[in-house]
Amino acid sequence: LMREQASAFFEWMRGGLTSNLDWFFLSAGNIFVVLCLFLIVSPYGSVRLGGTEAKPDYSYAGWFAMLFAAGMGIGLMFFGVAEPISHYSSSIAANAGTPESWAPLAGAAGDPEAARRLAMAATIFHWGLHPWAIYAIVALALALFSYNKGLPLTVRSILYPIFGERVWGWTGHVIDTLAVFATLFGLATSLGFGAEQASAGLEFLFGIPASDTSKVVLITLITGVALLSVVAGLDAGVKRLSEI
Repeated sequence: LMREQASAFFEWMRGGLTSNLDWFFLSAGNIFVVLCLFLIVSPYGSVRLGGTEAKPDYSYAGWFAMLFAAGMGIGLMFFGVAEPISHYSSSIAANAGTPESWAPLAGAAGDPEAARRLAMAATIFHWGLHPWAIYAIVALALALFSYNKGLPLTVRSILYPIFGERVWGWTGHVIDTLAVFATLFGLATSLGFGAEQASAGLEFLFGIPASDTSKVVLITLITGVALLSVVAGLDAGVKRLSEI
């Protein structure tokens, strides 16, 4: 529905955000990494989630499988290869086959080697330590306020020290609503890329056309499997799928 209008709107919004707030995204990612390192070496790193007597429910291998599958999954398989190539190739304005501009992320004009380095740097920033640091801080905050402080397992609980009792009113409703929409758009992107990859693979291997219908069917099947794994619980669902 309204595919062209939505594409134009999100392209405009993405361009505006990345052009005007790139400094914020880069700085925030670095701050999260530094904060994680600080927590590791500081006394706060010894705080046991769930209380002083809490024991881990899963082994390191089980946790690693679930975290890696949920944190990276489809995105890494696609963008691990596509992103550096995209940054590099989209920066080249060809004139009769001759590159005129080498500037992925607007930082390497006239220098193809610098363009390659920046393309890889951007990819590592998106798929290296920085995203994991962001995931870790949010997860730690949720776990601390929920399992140690007895607050609901919602994003609004993280901001209780800032807003106090106001998080149980409209302020908290806004926070949780924004979190839901952020999660929704993130899942939609992953599902979209996953369906694109799967449909392209089916067309290559079995000649099944990579049509919109096949992608909708794939998205429905993937969503169904995901729902079943969630309903089955961590032990029988998410953990087992992640380890596979």
